[in-house]
Amino acid sequence: MNPIARRWFLKDCGVGLGALALRQLGAATVDPMAPKKPHHEPKAKKVIFLFMAGAPSHLELFDYKPQLEKFDGTLPPPELLKGYRAAFINPNSKLMGPKFKFAKHGQSGAEISELLPYTAKVADDLTIVKSMVTDAFNHAPGQLLMNTGTQQFGRPSFGAWTVYGLGSETQDLPAFVVFSSGKKGPSGGSSCWGSGFLPTVYQGVQFRGSGDPVLYLSNPPGVDSELQRASLDSIKKLNEMRLGTMGDPEIETRISSFEMAFRMQSSAPELMDLSKEPKHVLEMYGAEPGKPSFANNCLLARRLVERGVRFVQLYHEAWDQHGNLVKDLAGNCKDTDQASAALVMDLKQRGLLKDTIVVWGGEFGRTPMVQGVGKPDGRDHHPNAFTMWMAGGGLKPQVIGESDELGFNVVKDKVHVHDLHGTLLHLLGLDHLKLTYRFQGRDFRLTDVHGSVVNKLIA
Repeated sequence: MNPIARRWFLKDCGVGLGALALRQLGAATVDPMAPKKPHHEPKAKKVIFLFMAGAPSHLELFDYKPQLEKFDGTLPPPELLKGYRAAFINPNSKLMGPKFKFAKHGQSGAEISELLPYTAKVADDLTIVKSMVTDAFNHAPGQLLMNTGTQQFGRPSFGAWTVYGLGSETQDLPAFVVFSSGKKGPSGGSSCWGSGFLPTVYQGVQFRGSGDPVLYLSNPPGVDSELQRASLDSIKKLNEMRLGTMGDPEIETRISSFEMAFRMQSSAPELMDLSKEPKHVLEMYGAEPGKPSFANNCLLARRLVERGVRFVQLYHEAWDQHGNLVKDLAGNCKDTDQASAALVMDLKQRGLLKDTIVVWGGEFGRTPMVQGVGKPDGRDHHPNAFTMWMAGGGLKPQVIGESDELGFNVVKDKVHVHDLHGTLLHLLGLDHLKLTYRFQGRDFRLTDVHGSVVNKLIA
């Protein structure tokens, strides 16, 4: 009797046992988007992130510096520039004072630029953080860090981690929806809302601002809903057979996406029809049905969270003012200020702000030093200090943090991007230290090996 060869045993029996295990896995699959229990009692359930891609100037919008105005046209102190690395300019460039007027608003006394008159009206609903810092000083790495917790491509986005941790509250719309407005999309591209190494069912779904939210959602001529349903049922059976054999979660994602697309054929047209909104609501946002805009996207964001969407992200890319700051910054604010404030007011009036977090900000700040030629009025990239604001979802309305007298370095209550992520996850009921996914032999998380919850931000 010949002894059993080791290679035969591993080859045939290994595959046989593996196939049995995968079949069992397929048979026991559960909906990956089903609502999940958070780690602790949440203060918020949803997020709307208004991402101002390109990096708004904190020195013209929220962080008024009289000393910067006083020393306009002079060189910065040498000790300030020690070890400093700029993106494009010679760090030893002249200082440029703020180009717009500021005034105090609300009981908080928040100093807000004349460019943001609508935001000023909701000052007492805002948590303004004037002490943000980041590690990146170029757009794609900075946007990836703000959106995924790392400067490298291939990691899950904040929205994907949120849906992975909490699941979805709607079966008729994606749990994570993305809109883009402005001159172009973010420099970080679709990786800013991707799922990275998480199953792709958790990635953001990019919607268009008018018409069908995604291409080819409507049936082609000659295909009615009955034929569409019958076709999907047949495809689903084939996919389920393959899933039972292979146990591949990406097959499960494909099944889920087909079913979601079918349901969206009914839910999406109603969602996108802004003409049904009352006239006073359209005017509050500055929205115009059928005309894509940041204002329309803000109103759609409210409609989405009303319908149970977990995470909505609005990108508006136009904030990279290396020159023409006075003209272009004013234009950016005109495009976004009214709708951003309207979103906060609308959510509050409808009782949605208490469990919805609104976040506004870009990937970094701008230099106190001037950039440009001729009559220069631009600012370079600056990671050492910038401002973001948030509202709702268990946040404490206040102004927190402080940069130095030139707006160069943070001197009080520093909040790193990792700290921001950890705090927002905490408000959603998720412990950023426990929200992990094993990949390539180790547990990954949104905050990597960094981050702390900033308790001062929490009501």
